[in-house]
Amino acid sequence: MATPQDNFRLTPEAVKVLAHPLRSRLLSALRRGGPATATTLATELSTNTGATSYHLRKLESVGLVADTGEGSGKQRLWRAATKSHSWERSELVHDEDAATALGWLERDYLRLFSTEFGHWLDVAESWPREWQDVTGQGDAWVTVNAEQLKELHRELDEVLERYREAGTGPDARRVTFWQAAFPLDPDDVPGTTTDNNHGTDQP
Repeated sequence: MATPQDNFRLTPEAVKVLAHPLRSRLLSALRRGGPATATTLATELSTNTGATSYHLRKLESVGLVADTGEGSGKQRLWRAATKSHSWERSELVHDEDAATALGWLERDYLRLFSTEFGHWLDVAESWPREWQDVTGQGDAWVTVNAEQLKELHRELDEVLERYREAGTGPDARRVTFWQAAFPLDPDDVPGTTTDNNHGTDQP
């Protein structure tokens, strides 16, 4: 069985396919749980097998999932074709449908984070103290330009890659590590007359 590629850059077509409540969950389920049939995924996600098969084929059409070729009879065994995906907004803004789809997808991930982190808060006290002390959330402020922020992302990715398969032993658990970087003052747009902190660009 082929190994998933490390990262997949979303094309306009791919983001339009992925921006769907069930498809987004299907991809996440395959990445989290490994290869599965449409029947298994339908049961896990409380939907029907026919719809699940249809949406898996749509994801396959843009390279996000793949048939392992190891299914039994008519049951295809699906796998995530990618370990992760990313995008650059500037590559999608010229396609109005893709830009709209990306907006939905990002907000869907925000909802997913709220749900999953909320569940952790519900059960955290049942975990050993050492786990309670090292999990949670935090924030930090940095002052950077766009190129420096890009480099910061790259360095964080390198650190995360070192720890991707670092855990060993019976006490190791998979940990989800969410990242979000956005301006502390979103309305202070560089190069506009409202850029009060850094002057204005007048013609």
